[in-house]
Amino acid sequence: MNTIKPAVPNTTVTRNVNDLDQKTQNVYESLVIISKRANQISNNIKEELHGKLAEFASANDNLEEIFENREQIEISKHYERMPKATLISIDEFLNDKIYYRNPAKEQE
Repeated sequence: MNTIKPAVPNTTVTRNVNDLDQKTQNVYESLVIISKRANQISNNIKEELHGKLAEFASANDNLEEIFENREQIEISKHYERMPKATLISIDEFLNDKIYYRNPAKEQE
């Protein structure tokens, strides 16, 4: 069986805190950057999911339609299996894929 490992892990990963503060020299600043990026990713995924599920929305849903809509269920399962936004943002941060700046440091 040939399984392709995703670029971003799908489960919890133990991280060394020292790896997070290498770029900013401040672990808290790094966490703020990561959390802001995670919020952006989460919002993008949420908008994308709502857009896809809106195609299935109807004005008069009944119980049979809700339980029989396999495409909608498959779309939902796909998004549930995706890596969490925090894992994606940590990976992006550690691999220098996030642009960030600190205006307070720029004034010094």
